This record gives sequence, structure tokens and C-alpha cells, in this order.
Amino acid sequence: MTMIRLTRRTILEGSAAFAAASSPGVGRMDIARAYEPSRPRAKAFAQIDELLGNATAAGQLPGVVALVATENGIAYEGVFGSRRLAGGSAMTRDTVFRVASMVKPITTVAALQLVEQGKLSLEASVPDIEPALGSPQVLDGFGAAGAPQLRPAKTPISLHQLLTHTSGFTYRLWDAKAVHYASAVEHLPPKQRSKAPRSPLMFDPGRRWQYGTSIDWVGRIVEAVSGEPLDVYFRKHILDPLGMKDTAFVISSQQRAREANVHRREPDGSLKPEPAERPPSERSGVGHTFSGGGGIYSSAPDYLTFVRMLLQGGTLDGARILHPDTVALMGENQIGPIEAGILKTTSPALSEDVDFFHGISLKWGFGHMINMQPVRDGRSAGSLTWGGLFNTYYWIDPAKRLAAVFMTQVLPFADGRALRVYRQFERGVYAAVG
Repeated sequence: MTMIRLTRRTILEGSAAFAAASSPGVGRMDIARAYEPSRPRAKAFAQIDELLGNATAAGQLPGVVALVATENGIAYEGVFGSRRLAGGSAMTRDTVFRVASMVKPITTVAALQLVEQGKLSLEASVPDIEPALGSPQVLDGFGAAGAPQLRPAKTPISLHQLLTHTSGFTYRLWDAKAVHYASAVEHLPPKQRSKAPRSPLMFDPGRRWQYGTSIDWVGRIVEAVSGEPLDVYFRKHILDPLGMKDTAFVISSQQRAREANVHRREPDGSLKPEPAERPPSERSGVGHTFSGGGGIYSSAPDYLTFVRMLLQGGTLDGARILHPDTVALMGENQIGPIEAGILKTTSPALSEDVDFFHGISLKWGFGHMINMQPVRDGRSAGSLTWGGLFNTYYWIDPAKRLAAVFMTQVLPFADGRALRVYRQFERGVYAAVG
């Protein structure tokens, strides 16, 4: 099979000549028909190059890989900066990133495949694989002595609620009540502490939206219903059919050699490389289970392949992953009048407060956040998005038939400088493609 790669020169000059490529990280997306911009649009793409180049040169980002696709194929790719500041190798198109919560849409797709097969129901009670799901307890407050007060949930948990983060499961990182609960449990007598649920619900299912561990539970359900470990299920039913060779929970030594280093934003705004991540085999106590909510690696080309599949209704290059009607459900408001998307951090070292689209109504579909109004000079109303802890992001614009991936490795999440560059990139994309 001949692999066609669109380089920046062909993008900017509108050339019809393409170079054959077979290097690691080149996936099915490269087979797509090339997008040939007009001269004004080529100039706009050059301005994106300048933006990203300046951002990495000024230390706003250590390095970045940014890709854009339309229905015509790859519209833009930008690769700038370093995998690691202070002596690291240059960023490359096939750099491997820790994309953390960007596994959640993949887990969501896995669960919806099982719904299509009749093995799971969106609205029925979820399988009773553990008491936390089958007999959920809700935190109702704290007693006079500080002990947590728990009661049975008023209604069972549904897969619909797990997929939309309305189940009551939350992350401590963005829920002060959950932090208080964990502290209170630590102060209980040993017998009471052992009986306290590790992850009670912070509210009754369906009452409100709060980002949390719901999709971790979905991953467990996928394993239980399919009879396959999550990594095996992903590989057989999603990743291999799409040719996503650099997306995995455990990466090879060759992929690790292409991995970008995480950097932390210092108080003065500079970036400091975090200690190199140890391979799983070197970590104590690591088993062979994987989470549907985080912990996965990917590359920008791989992840763009995944979002292009969703943009095109569940099919890419002959591989059918979901039915179009199911993909349409993923992009619809699934939480009714409930608002979503605003998160208040409990640990500024890991995440800043999250308010990506201030003043815009935000909803949740299956796997994505949805902006209900258009973003000025950017994405259309009804666009879909989310990201990962280390400031990796994607968006899908069904109205403009456009998808994009933006990957860097910076802490904290929602870092102001990283988001500023991301938003400037977005505006540049829409100026270029119209």
C-alpha cells in the first residue's frame, strides 16, 4: 500500500506532488486526498506556522504537534519545538504523548459498540459488577463529629448517566466535597474506615453534571460484558481497524524513544521538565488492568484518525466502527437543561480552574463537551471537544466538517498560556479554511 504524506511545503505552495512515506506514526489518515488551499488560505496557514513557532521559541510551550483535517483530507500540520526542553530531541510528527482523559471518547465508543450489539442498554441499570455500581451510596453530608453520612442512592445508575458524567461519581481534583470525604474517612476508626465506600456518589444519579470517574467504570463494564481486557478490546475493535499503531496503554521501547516529556509551569511562567516517566515494568505494584478514563498514549496522527472517523459518521477508509445514528447521538445534548463544563480546582498544581468557553452554554453528549453557541472567530455551535491532563486537546466541528488535534505536554491542566496558544491556533484554522 502506498502511503501519501502531505508536507507543509505542499500545503503552502498548493503543489500536487506528494512524497511517499512509511515512517512510524504514519497512519490511515495519510491516505486521504490532499487539501490544496487557495493562495490567501495558504498565507493563513503560514501565519499558524509563525504562531506556533513563536510560541515554542518563547517558551510558552516546550513543543507542539497540531493537525487539522477536513473531508478532503489533511488541511494542516504543524510540528514545532522540542520533546524536552534543555537538551531534548526536536518534536516530530510521530511523537508519542500521554493523552490521559482523551481515552474517554475511545472508551465511550467501545461501550456504544456493545449497545449497538444489544449487549448493553443506555437506560437500564448498569451491570452489577461491584457494589459501587449495583448498590451505590450517596454522600449526604457530615455528622457533628465529622463522620461522613451516607445513604442509598434514590435511583440506580444507568450507562447513559455514566457516559454523560451525571452519575454522581466525581474526581477529587475538581470536587471539594469529595476531598472532604476522603479526609473524613481517614479519621474514622479502622473498622468503620474499612466499610466506607472508596468512591461514593456526590449526588443522586441524574441530578447534575460533574466530571469524574464515570468513564473508568464504563471501562470496567466493557471488560465484563465483552469478556476481553480493555486494551485487547480497544486493539481488536477500534485501534487496529483504524490503523492507530501508536495508541496504547503500554508502549514499546521504540515508541518510548519518541515520547514527549511532561513540563511543569513554574510561578515565573517558565517551563521545567518533570522527571522522565518510568516504564510500567519499573513501577512497583503495577498490575495488568487499565482504566477507561485515563492512562493511555497516542500520537497526533493517530488521534486525528479517531476524530476523523467520528466526523465521517463512524467510518474511515472502509473501517466501520459505529453506525451513523450512534455517532449522531454522541454529538447531541444528552443532559437536557443541566449545564456542564465548569470545574473548580482543588489542586492548582495539577489543574487550573476550567472554563473553556466563558459565557457560552455547555452541554455533554456521549464522550464530548458541546458548545451550544458559536465561538467568536472559531468553532461552530454544536462542536465537540475535550482534552487530557497534560494539555492535549481535540475538537470536531460537524457544521464546518472539520476536526483538529493539538498536543503538547504541560502541567497544570487548562494552563493559561497553553490555552492561549490553542485558541490562537483555532482562530488561525478558521481563517484559513473558512
